[in-house]
Amino acid sequence: MATSQKVASVEEIAADFKESDAAVLTEYRGLTVAQLKTLRRSLGADTKYAVVKNTLTGIAAKEAGIDAFDGQLSGPTAIAFIKGDPVQAAKGLTDFAKDNEKLIIKAGVFEGQSMDAAQIAALAALESREHQLARVAGVLKAPASALARTIAALQAKLEENGGAAAEAPAEEAAAPEAPAAEADEA
Repeated sequence: MATSQKVASVEEIAADFKESDAAVLTEYRGLTVAQLKTLRRSLGADTKYAVVKNTLTGIAAKEAGIDAFDGQLSGPTAIAFIKGDPVQAAKGLTDFAKDNEKLIIKAGVFEGQSMDAAQIAALAALESREHQLARVAGVLKAPASALARTIAALQAKLEENGGAAAEAPAEEAAAPEAPAAEADEA
């Protein structure tokens, strides 16, 4: 590879590191092209899974300020550059690794922090961002729903009583005026 091509490759990999929310380093030794294609699909549209050269990746990682991959760049290497939901991509990688033992998750970086394979597996065990947001929305919606049900039950009870409850406050309002009228006569 010519020097200008290597410089361009390093710049591209460094740009991928800088633009990504997370990155996961894998070894794909023994996987077929079809299996890699399946893996790429399982990672989602916001994740770029690229086969990279170790030396160039090491240089690009240093340029991007990433030291999570020091000592990990050996063998056939590919990196998942994650721009979207890191949980979805981590699930895709770990699920694929369970089915295909030849994929080895080595290390990762998430929000500037280094991660090992166990931490990536823990990230994959989390619920997706959308699921967590839906759960929060459900928690926020519950009190309003309970209030609406209570009001509807009270309205149904009033209608069931034929408006008797509506007449009671009117009678109570008339009762305090009667003693006042008696006081005027005296």
